[in-house]
Parts: sequence; structure tokens; C-alpha cells
Amino acid sequence: MPTDQLTVRERATLMALMAEARELTNAELRDAAGFTLDGRYRRRLNEQKLVTSRKVGRGFAHELTDDGWAWCTAELSMERPDRAGSLGGALYTVLAGLQRYVARGGLLHEIFTPDVEVLIRNAYRELADAPGRWVGLAELREKLLGVSRAAVDAELERMASSPGVHIQAESNQKTLTEADRAAAVRFGGDERHMLMIEAE
Repeated sequence: MPTDQLTVRERATLMALMAEARELTNAELRDAAGFTLDGRYRRRLNEQKLVTSRKVGRGFAHELTDDGWAWCTAELSMERPDRAGSLGGALYTVLAGLQRYVARGGLLHEIFTPDVEVLIRNAYRELADAPGRWVGLAELREKLLGVSRAAVDAELERMASSPGVHIQAESNQKTLTEADRAAAVRFGGDERHMLMIEAE
């Protein structure tokens, strides 16, 4: 199936993943856009190599591929699909505005960037067996390989002043590995190696 024959639902999925600029579980996609990516829609986008999907628990998580980002960039200059409806028509008006930005040399990745706090909190939940447990930053960074170190460090420093978030040095420095030391975040004059987030 040529990519110019994508359904409105499939186009909407690609646009939602572009806007979030990160991997989304079906639950997160539903929260963000009001629908999930399942069944034939998922299979078609996977077959077109526009979206990668991986099993997470009982559901799937989805992320744009490089081809998916290229499709979104090309779609900026396309006419709105038939039967797009009023919201769809408004969306394609917004896309035309984004196309003017790209034409002036801007990049979609500069507009659509992931929410680093959300990524950190999601990674923490994957690593901690319960809220309020300590997680090493070395492990955390392994879950955040697609995010720049500077962005993660800046967000950790900001989060450290949030209620229920604790970032501290390992009390027993002899247990630190080279990976632990390399992963430390530095602020307030200290190197900190551990993250703990209380129940939300």
C-alpha cells in the first residue's frame, strides 16, 4: 500500500507520534490523542516501516521511524484528505504553517521534542519495583539513550526541587562502579548517583 493511501486514522497516529516525539504505549497514546494503535492499523504502519511497535506487557508501544519522520515532513505540504472533517481541516492548516517554518530552514525536531521529565519518570517506574525505591542513575541513563545527557542533567536538577523527588550521592562510595561515577549528575557542588521518586 503506497503511503499516500493511508487512512485518516493512520495519518492521525503518525501526527500524534510526531508531536510527542517519543515512544508511546497505547495507554499514553490514548491519553494524548484519544485513540490507540492496534490491529490492522498497527500492522499496516509497521509494514510501511513508518512506525516500530514492540510488545510492552499486554499491549504495544509505538515510535516513529526515520521514514515516519520523513513522511510527516512531506505531509506538511499535502492537501487535506477527503472527509477530514473540521478538525482535520484545521490540522492541515496548522501543518501548512509548519511547512512555512521548515521552508525557512527550521527542523521538525526543533519544535517537537520529548517531555524529558515524563521520560525520566517512566524510566524510573520501569526500574523501581515500587515507588520510593532508589534507582542508580547509571541504570536510568541506559533507559534514556535517545535523550541528550545535557537535557537529562538539566531536568534532574529541576526535578530535585520537586516534592517527592530525591537525588543524592551514594552513601557508600566504595560500592560505586566506574559506570556509576560516569553517570553521576552534578549540581549544588555534589555528585549524585541515585534517584528516588515517592508515590504520586
